[in-house]
Amino acid sequence: MKELNNVDMSQYTSFRAGGKVRRFIIVENAEELGEALGRLALESDKEKIILLGNGSNTLFVSPLFDGTVIKLGDGFDYIEIEKDDDNASESRSVKVGAATLLSRLSKAVGSEGLTGLEFASGIPGSVGGAVFMNAGAYEGEIKDTLKSVTVLARKEADAVSSKNEEADAASSENKASEAAQGFEVKTYPVEDLNMSYRHTLLMETGDIVLEAEFCLPKGNKEEINAKMKDFTERRTSKQPLEYPSAGSFFKRPVGHFAGKLIEDAGLKGFSVGGAQVSEKHAGFLINKGNATPEDIMELMESVQKKVKEDFGVDLEPEVRIIR
Repeated sequence: MKELNNVDMSQYTSFRAGGKVRRFIIVENAEELGEALGRLALESDKEKIILLGNGSNTLFVSPLFDGTVIKLGDGFDYIEIEKDDDNASESRSVKVGAATLLSRLSKAVGSEGLTGLEFASGIPGSVGGAVFMNAGAYEGEIKDTLKSVTVLARKEADAVSSKNEEADAASSENKASEAAQGFEVKTYPVEDLNMSYRHTLLMETGDIVLEAEFCLPKGNKEEINAKMKDFTERRTSKQPLEYPSAGSFFKRPVGHFAGKLIEDAGLKGFSVGGAQVSEKHAGFLINKGNATPEDIMELMESVQKKVKEDFGVDLEPEVRIIR
């Protein structure tokens, strides 16, 4: 476990913009995560805690976030692909750590001739974040091939050992260990996650993704590689990948496409400070150069206001905004 103070979040988010956080903790396994959460709970039951994946869909807007950010470290970066049993099964299980990049996972399973995650080849986020929000692109979503998710969950109050209330003589280390017992590792089958467009049950429970298991059909390697190449070329030609951003900034409104609404409102290229509506794809708000969180937020609000005025449509951010 590693702990840092007053960390500049522009270094940890894909927007390359953001304020600082008071405390930044990197954990390498479920035990360290439980210990960190237990210690924070002892310090204050009002401590604001944010879990960070690859930072590709998050913007810290306050000059100083007066709380703690916990980042899953390299111990959560792994891919375990079930061995092929001489074609006895039409699919194979793949277990993936929450900190693993989606792009790395997509490439790894593709090289094994497993299909279903080609759409994820260019998504910059981590598996944990992708599962949390049911990420998707090009008509594919995480829920399509997800089998189960292992999480760290807070135990019900009556399930926590009364040892947490023991004598004041206990050392702080022992108290933290006892507080960590207030959490447990659980596995949800995908059917229990209520997954829909950019939504999962995890958004409501606060459970922390540790590992995801996918069930991927066997496919043709050449066709898989061709599909991934096509998606990559489409992204490169249509998306402003040369600039820092958080991907598509807004959720897709029912019956519309956010990018088209923004373009039809005449906002392509519209700027506030160093933040700009991309001239290549209006659904992207980009950091054109030294954009501040304030620039990005003002740009977002201007876009929302104009689209509402012109089309009567409310644009909701897909980006997680931390205040």
